Amino acid sequence: MTWLAATATTVAPESTQQAIGYPTLFLLVLLGALVPVIPTGALVSTAAVVAFHQTSPFSLLLVFVTASLAAFLGDGALYWLGRRGMGSKNGSRWLEAIRARAPEDRLTRAQEKLAEHGVAVLVLSRLVPAGRIPVMLACLMARWPIRRFARGNLPACLAWAATYQVIGILGGSLFKEPWEGVVAAVALTVLISAAPSLWRRIRRTTAA
Repeated sequence: MTWLAATATTVAPESTQQAIGYPTLFLLVLLGALVPVIPTGALVSTAAVVAFHQTSPFSLLLVFVTASLAAFLGDGALYWLGRRGMGSKNGSRWLEAIRARAPEDRLTRAQEKLAEHGVAVLVLSRLVPAGRIPVMLACLMARWPIRRFARGNLPACLAWAATYQVIGILGGSLFKEPWEGVVAAVALTVLISAAPSLWRRIRRTTAA
């Protein structure tokens, strides 16, 4: 009993956080790629804030690898399900979900840009709020093989993870307490996500 108690006291809370945090981050980002309602960007920024305040030199690297890998696998799975829906007679609920989140005007713009710039549009789509799904649907309608989509999606996921991790690092560096950095990072990611829709509303109001 005494050696068990001694062993328990030597396990740092930081190690426990890492053991729980990285698998949780992976699962949530993976699920967020399949079901685009989870604020995955805010999750990555929050994880980066926590990692910034940890002593392990590899914490930030692990956040980056975990987030980018989960996003890549989630996007690949969603694209594969979408291709199955395109090939079936009645479609699929996954394809219908993708279509529901890609308004006609955004889909049309995504198709035009994809035809002009190819993979570069796929890379940028993950950095633009609400830009991933319309471009993914445009790739599906263009009958891109899953390998071609994966080649373009890999740098997109890497750039996405790096961008939101930088936001988290900035939030963590501005405040001494981790929770303050988390609040700042989440607020910034929400602002970034809401900015395009807010700008479109302002333009509609001005035009009207």
